[in-house]
Amino acid sequence: MSGALLLLLGADAEALASRLEASGYGVICGEAGLAATPEPQSRIDLVVLAADAAERIAALRELLEAVPILLDEGDDTLEGRVHCLSTGADDFWLSSQGPSDLLMRVRLQLDLRRRRMPPSPLLQVADLSLNPSNHEVKRGKRAVALTAREYQLLLLLLERQGTVVSREQIQRLVWNDDRGASSNVIEVYVRYLRQKLEEGGERRLIHTIRGRGYCLSERMPPLGQHR
Repeated sequence: MSGALLLLLGADAEALASRLEASGYGVICGEAGLAATPEPQSRIDLVVLAADAAERIAALRELLEAVPILLDEGDDTLEGRVHCLSTGADDFWLSSQGPSDLLMRVRLQLDLRRRRMPPSPLLQVADLSLNPSNHEVKRGKRAVALTAREYQLLLLLLERQGTVVSREQIQRLVWNDDRGASSNVIEVYVRYLRQKLEEGGERRLIHTIRGRGYCLSERMPPLGQHR
């Protein structure tokens, strides 16, 4: 799974959220989702715009800097290509061709971005490592395959390693304030992560701090009751 985080703006783009999630991408939908995302320029990997959201490109460029932007042009015409380039988008996608065209262009732009960007430093705790450049996760030499949501959750815990991350913070930063992300759903995803990270018999790194949230650390945190 990619684990890349995509921002979808405009009804036609947001309507493809479930299809993109099924293909392994994390998604943020709409202006509210963007506003709820801290440091979006370092978290969002690509923007998918509906045709009627083209006027947002200038503001997105200022906010997200070099993050690739795909604009819906409906059909592949010379006029559409010229319009796409004149708006400042990196590439276009064709809503008339269905999700397959968008998925192909998303993969292409993400690959180009990875090649252009300098390698990011590994995030590590004990023998667990996460490479933000290619979204590769390893436990020792063992590769760990994660879904997009699992990857975003692990990334958050690694970025804040050694500190307690509350369920409210996880809901806001991983589920983008989606009210469907109940405490139970978060617990389920923590369990999924633990199962995958401990599949080879490795020791636990994600600790539950009762009444407070979760902490990723090499040793059991000395913070009240935990499990």
